[in-house]
Amino acid sequence: MVASYIGISSLNSSCFPPRPCFAKRKPFAVSAAMSDDPISDWILSEGNATQITRTSPIGGGCINNARRYDTDAGSFFVKTNRGIGPSMFEGEALGLGSMYETRTIRVPRPFKVGPLPTGGSYIIMEFIEFGASRGNQSVLGRKLAEMHKAGKSEKGFGFDVDNTIGSTPQINTWTSDWIEFYGKHRLGYQLKLALDQYGDSTIYQKGKRLVKNMAPLFQNIVIEPCLLHGDLWSGNISSDKNGEPVILDPACYYGHNEAEFGMSWCAGFGGSFYNAYFEVMPKQPGFEKRREIYLLYHYLNHYNLFGSSYRSSAMSIIDDYLLMLGV
Repeated sequence: MVASYIGISSLNSSCFPPRPCFAKRKPFAVSAAMSDDPISDWILSEGNATQITRTSPIGGGCINNARRYDTDAGSFFVKTNRGIGPSMFEGEALGLGSMYETRTIRVPRPFKVGPLPTGGSYIIMEFIEFGASRGNQSVLGRKLAEMHKAGKSEKGFGFDVDNTIGSTPQINTWTSDWIEFYGKHRLGYQLKLALDQYGDSTIYQKGKRLVKNMAPLFQNIVIEPCLLHGDLWSGNISSDKNGEPVILDPACYYGHNEAEFGMSWCAGFGGSFYNAYFEVMPKQPGFEKRREIYLLYHYLNHYNLFGSSYRSSAMSIIDDYLLMLGV
């Protein structure tokens, strides 16, 4: 989803440097009790800090507010949303935690999610000091492929919770068949949203025809459920001070690894990225023919979030596939 702020994005390793001040912290948890200031309370108890020395805003977000909390036990990154309950941040935290556990590519470690006393919710996570650039493309490609290779699911395609792509609900009901999952919970959901929101029967009817007939695009390949970041565009990619890639602000689920490139139209992936990626996760037959079926989900989401400027891109992809498939 195209929106971010400086530092870590507000939406929504093999580089794991030592984190001595985090060592005794409990894994991510959801808050049960309520206090006047649950963020500071957690930092000064389970966060192992005795003093919060400074808080400072991190600007640029369009959905959540973000602040850096500096303490005598290190820094924390905190996002809040005054209008949405904890479920959105719970989905983000579970995604971050799943990626973190692969020990492949660096992500901010989530610590706590809970409700705010005046309404809304918060998430506390590791603060990562970013470097001056997005890092090396080939290293990013290799580490992303290593995450896809390590993060597998025996439950099929989906995720343990529904989450959001930007602010759009993302349904992750476990499904054994990828084509069914992608057709129903990705393309189908967005098409129905466009119909309900804009009355766009043309894109809905043509899109549904594509969903019904897209199976030939997936012939003669093996599709395994891989852990996906789910919203990998340039605003969600950075590097730490050592130049190692960092990915953040996910919309995780287990899916076809090629779906990870669905936001490539604004991710800036170059040849070195793909070459390094395919050395770990080999390219399968028909990859080029499937590329735009995965772009389509994100173009539809942008159409539903931001309006008609994205409609023509989505419609063009649908028309091209209908012509290619002869339906």
